[in-house]
Amino acid sequence: MVKSHICNVCNIMIAQFCTLPTDHHRPQLNAQLEGWLSQVQSTKRPARAIIAPHAGYTYCGSCAAHAYKQVDPSITRRIFILGPSHHVPLSRCALSSVDIYRTPLYDLRIDQKIYGELWKTGMFERMSLQTDEDEHSIEMHLPYTAKAMESHKDEFTIIPVLVGALSESKEQEFGKLFSKYLADPSNLFVVSSDFCHWGQRFRYSYYDESQGEIYRSIEHLDKMGMSIIEQLDPVSFSNYLKKYHNTICGRHPIGVLLNAITELQKNGMNMSFSFLNYAQSSQCRNWQDSSVSYAAGALTVH
Repeated sequence: MVKSHICNVCNIMIAQFCTLPTDHHRPQLNAQLEGWLSQVQSTKRPARAIIAPHAGYTYCGSCAAHAYKQVDPSITRRIFILGPSHHVPLSRCALSSVDIYRTPLYDLRIDQKIYGELWKTGMFERMSLQTDEDEHSIEMHLPYTAKAMESHKDEFTIIPVLVGALSESKEQEFGKLFSKYLADPSNLFVVSSDFCHWGQRFRYSYYDESQGEIYRSIEHLDKMGMSIIEQLDPVSFSNYLKKYHNTICGRHPIGVLLNAITELQKNGMNMSFSFLNYAQSSQCRNWQDSSVSYAAGALTVH
């Protein structure tokens, strides 16, 4: 029996999810994804890894396009999707218990061979079907993945990985494990993260008045972190998070990616990461406001 998980991404609602029949929304979702992708340049192709947001497409669809445009479907055969766990406490990483993720565009097959290799390490848990269906950090990347890979849709598999609240040493261990997969040009890593969640509802209100309006301070804070990620230094990134406590929800998947890159650099691989777009859901000007920031970037191997 093939177990499947239905991706209910419905971009025409402001809510992140909807339970209306997916077939009904396919043309509109397809047109929106095409529209966003058509407005973006592919300057960093082929990407070996991307960082992209996971909010409702109404908010971050155009930002995410900057990352997905760097994907080369002609060489990509396996896509690792690393998303943070929002709903369940998890101190390690977890694998899905299903075989197929169904999206409004077409079904995505989970790579059971790679899953077998990962499972054998003893470093992973299995997520329950409930956790899988509740978690949006992987789900929101499925339609974009399907769209970016459309021209080779029967030629690739996905490897979804739910990343827990890892310690620095665990980020290093998982980075080491994933580095051998990152070294393969036929693999792509999608790292799922939003950036600063600012405001009372997120219990985070860092404000550097020297930057001017609140939203400028948020941008400055995010761009400090983005610049550290571009330096590909996991230790500096950890120190930045300890100092500012920026509410970057995908900090652990980003930490795993940075540690994987560090491992490959030790072996002489030359890589660079560039952020290509930055956006905010709204511009905060007073303490009652709130916003979420989004950033899209790509890792290339030279």
